[in-house]
Amino acid sequence: MTSQGRLPTVGSAGSITRASSQASQEHSCWTDDLPVCHLSGVGFSTNQIYREDGLRREEHEFEDRSFHFRQEEDPVYLYGVFDGHDGSRVSDFAAQRMPAELLLGQLAGCRTDIDVKDVLRQAFVSVEKGFFETIDDVLAEKTNLRLQLPEGLSAYEAYNQCPDLYRLDNAIAGGTTAVVAVIVHNKLFVANVGCCRALLCKADVNGTLRVMQLTVDHHLNNDAEILRLAKLGVDVARLQKLGQLGRHQYTRAIGDYSVKAGYKELEMLSSAWSEPVIADPEMIGGIEIDSNCSFLLLMSDGLYKSLEEATDTEHVNADIVSMVAHEFAEQSTLNGVAQAVVDKVVRRHHDKFMLSADPVTKELCQKRDDITLLVRNFNYPLPNAIASPTGGMGVMSGSSPNYTSPLSVIIPGSDNMSMTPSPKLVPATRPVFTMTNTSTLSSSSMRSITNSNSSDSSSGDHRANLFASRSITKPALPLDRDGRVEPYIDFSGYYKAIAEMTENQKDSFVADMEPRAKYESIAEDGE
Repeated sequence: MTSQGRLPTVGSAGSITRASSQASQEHSCWTDDLPVCHLSGVGFSTNQIYREDGLRREEHEFEDRSFHFRQEEDPVYLYGVFDGHDGSRVSDFAAQRMPAELLLGQLAGCRTDIDVKDVLRQAFVSVEKGFFETIDDVLAEKTNLRLQLPEGLSAYEAYNQCPDLYRLDNAIAGGTTAVVAVIVHNKLFVANVGCCRALLCKADVNGTLRVMQLTVDHHLNNDAEILRLAKLGVDVARLQKLGQLGRHQYTRAIGDYSVKAGYKELEMLSSAWSEPVIADPEMIGGIEIDSNCSFLLLMSDGLYKSLEEATDTEHVNADIVSMVAHEFAEQSTLNGVAQAVVDKVVRRHHDKFMLSADPVTKELCQKRDDITLLVRNFNYPLPNAIASPTGGMGVMSGSSPNYTSPLSVIIPGSDNMSMTPSPKLVPATRPVFTMTNTSTLSSSSMRSITNSNSSDSSSGDHRANLFASRSITKPALPLDRDGRVEPYIDFSGYYKAIAEMTENQKDSFVADMEPRAKYESIAEDGE
């Protein structure tokens, strides 16, 4: 592939940074030429550390990356969110290489769901392999230095004897979690490693809105992942007590050489007989895209973790979907929808730190990670859209739904697949969000969201003001037959006054309207 040599470069689809935005604009990437999917939008916020005086600073560079592409021939739609750690090099590489593994004809011959999943799985493997190939020279240099040192040295002792080892270890460090969604043959497929999430919101046959988590969180609190590690011979009790593998708690990721091919150098992982951290993605699909599908959300863990820290919510997926649905009624673009949700979460997280008097809470909310939210609309109404996207899988016309009970959250792979009561879809006009602690609401021209179950009716819920509301009953301006706004200012009085002027008055009026390089001074009374 002619563009492969450019893949490791800095700057990628969705790579939006503050500290290096100017530098990233100077670099080009082959994905810059791919058609963007205008049925989707992205919002983001850089990581921050808070101060008591209200000021904030970034702890590190922006490490999230994302893309949203379309391929018209088939058609194929491709979306991805990558949450990098220990630098942005791996997330940069993955965001550029993943489209090359999926949009260059690999999906053309897929006839079954299994075929698509095989291509997705191979894409993750190829992306990681490609990244490790870019650090071959560094790995060779590190291996050469290690051979010159006595055996049995700890990492601390090795760094003391050979400081270059520390530099080389940092050069090969870094990884990324990822969630990738592809729509092919009108079916949705999702693959993920790590803790980025995908949420699908759709209405069932009864008109009930359901929220389904399509991804699995790969960390040390996942029982299935703990069992996998235990079978490899890892001391999982010690790992859980420590809370991380190497530098992080992710059990699946792209990159992270030290917990993959280099895991034998880590004392707590050296007992494993195979690589403990893997890039094998969890996958689901294909899910038929029909008129019941509302929208799809892809997000980095910074979004839902920040909201959990700010609100202590136990229904973070439902809360995020509720916020997104609210912004559909408020915003005019999908980018605006995504960014508005991110901004609200960011503000609430900062407010929690500033307003809390509890030292434990302040420490918990003192900083937050990078945040990225990608919204892909299927059929959810965007009533304020200036120009709704057209074409396949567009936006369904009609009034917005009215929520009358809690959203349900279904997590694939969970033993407990029970569903909580979900909101019914009923017609509403220009809805406004409010929050309530009760489980039922009267039907009205408002969209009401509650995140408590029927048994949770305590007053003074700290989440009661999670979704601030404002009226949006602005009358639409009438358009003429050419689609332009009709005149709404009456100039008849002006033209009448002009018509009643004498010729001398008109000449004087025109002369006064001519621009002058310098105006004469105005003589005041008494001079």
